[in-house]
Formats: sequence, structure tokens, C-alpha cells
Amino acid sequence: MLVLSGPSGCGKSTLCRELLKDQRVEFSVSATTRPKRAGEVDGRDYVFLTPKTFKAHVDAGEFIEWAEVFGNLYGTLRAPMEATLAAGRVYLLEIDVQGALQLKALNVPGTYVFIAPPDFEELRRRLVGRGTESVEVVERRLSKAEDEYRERVKYDHVVINDDLQRALDEVRAIAGLQLGPDTTADRDKE
Repeated sequence: MLVLSGPSGCGKSTLCRELLKDQRVEFSVSATTRPKRAGEVDGRDYVFLTPKTFKAHVDAGEFIEWAEVFGNLYGTLRAPMEATLAAGRVYLLEIDVQGALQLKALNVPGTYVFIAPPDFEELRRRLVGRGTESVEVVERRLSKAEDEYRERVKYDHVVINDDLQRALDEVRAIAGLQLGPDTTADRDKE
């Protein structure tokens, strides 16, 4: 299992999209109670649940981790992870720092990678550049990012995402996913 986390705007989603071009990698689709953003698809981007349904899954023990973030619930369902690992594939989790540290505290085996922005001014630029959140939300995310950044020492690896290709190569090396001549690297070409 490969766990990527870090502050909002650090480039986790972009790195995950690139890693998923490797057929040996399966993405963990997190469950959430937050509303869908424009262009998001249920089951692809997230499994969108009502708070009541989410809590029923929690009560049934169907999450390996879950957390409340900015007033919404997020979690990783156990069944897809177990199936992917049993098939010998890399299970890729893109989760917040709180969720990753919860998994680590539970001794869930995996490689934990903290994705860091080059600096906080760049992080601010990325968050504002998204154009999806108010100034107040951006400021709240930046404040949380400072707290999350202090937690990086609890991870197995820290990758600074100042150059996408370099960061991607570093994450691939950490996960043992270097591309070889017999590896189908791009799912989109099929």
C-alpha cells in the first residue's frame, strides 16, 4: 500500500493521476459526505454518501480509517484495499494527514509519503489558482497546512513537489514502480 498525503494544494491529486497510468497501481476511491464539485463522478472521484450512510459503514467496521475534515467525513473502505493487495497490486491512497497518521498508528502496513509544497507562498498561489474556494476557505487551508507540515517527520518519506516530473520519479522509486520495457505505463493508450 502506498499512502500519499500532504496539505491541500501540494499536488497529491496530480501525482496520483500520473501514478495511475501504471497498470500495477489501483486507486483507493475514498468515501465522503462532502458535496460533489463540478465534474466529479460518484465512484470515480469519491463515493459520495449521506452522513447517515457513512456512519452506518463506520458502525459496521467497513473503514480502515475515517476522519472529519472541514466539517465533512472522509474514509477508506476496507474491501477494495484487501482485494487489490490480494491480487499483488499497489493500492494507492490519497488521504489527508489525519487519516494517514491514523493508519500508521494502527500499524497498517504500507509506505507513507508526505507530499510537501516547495514553500507556503507557492501553496497559496496553487490554492487561489484553483478558483474553487473562497478567500476564507483558502486561508483556513493554509493555516491547516502549517500544522500538517509539522507532521511530516512521522512519515517514511518526504517528497517536495517543486517539479512534477522529479517528484513523480521520486515517488515511483519509493514505491518500486520504475518503468521497464515490459511495463504498460499508460492506460490511456489501450
